[in-house]
Amino acid sequence: MGLFLVALFRLETVNLDKLASVFANRAQSASSHKRLTCFFRGFAVDFDAIAQAVVSWSQIPQPWTLSLDRTNWSFGSVHFNILMLGIVHEGVAFPLLWTMLDKRGNSSSDERMALLERFERLFPGAQVHCLTGDREFVGKAWCSFLLLPKAMPFRLRLRHRDRIRPRSGKRRQRGERVFANLKVGEQRVLSGKRWVWERRVYVVATRLEDGELLILATDHRPQSALADYRLR
Repeated sequence: MGLFLVALFRLETVNLDKLASVFANRAQSASSHKRLTCFFRGFAVDFDAIAQAVVSWSQIPQPWTLSLDRTNWSFGSVHFNILMLGIVHEGVAFPLLWTMLDKRGNSSSDERMALLERFERLFPGAQVHCLTGDREFVGKAWCSFLLLPKAMPFRLRLRHRDRIRPRSGKRRQRGERVFANLKVGEQRVLSGKRWVWERRVYVVATRLEDGELLILATDHRPQSALADYRLR
């Protein structure tokens, strides 16, 4: 393992052929390659233990800002779709827990909830400042889960077409229409909680430099929601 890690840091690649060629021992590259393949073929990776090791080694101070993301990779004809939870620290999201999705496209609410429940099981005493997520992580069931009493605070980006209903019960409007008059760099926090995905949340928005609207739903402290979301 020591030889493998040193080679990994030297070459910055996971290609076993290349790693075997720089092993600091007297064996032939072919022998080192065989050792590597035999090791990984029979080694059961405990990803929960890896997550706990990452947290222990990185010493990221609490409370944590978490980032939920989804990433796609292709290796030849094989497509990988990964739902990832990371801890944001100094401009980097450190990968912590992930789920390999056996499909294309967005994750379901059940898959996201299972990932967060796994996080809470592994780090029961963790202090979480907030969970951030892009506009693909939306929906009634997902929002309901995050609004449970013991759930973590969140800052989730809304889609422009997501409808926002005023407290007075008037007709719902699309987010892009509610904030249509925002100028670039201007921010606005709607007064009180509004109905989004049939749940009551705070809504805040700003217009980015490229003219696009950034609309967030949050369950607390809407005045700091944009700054928190910017960390991801």
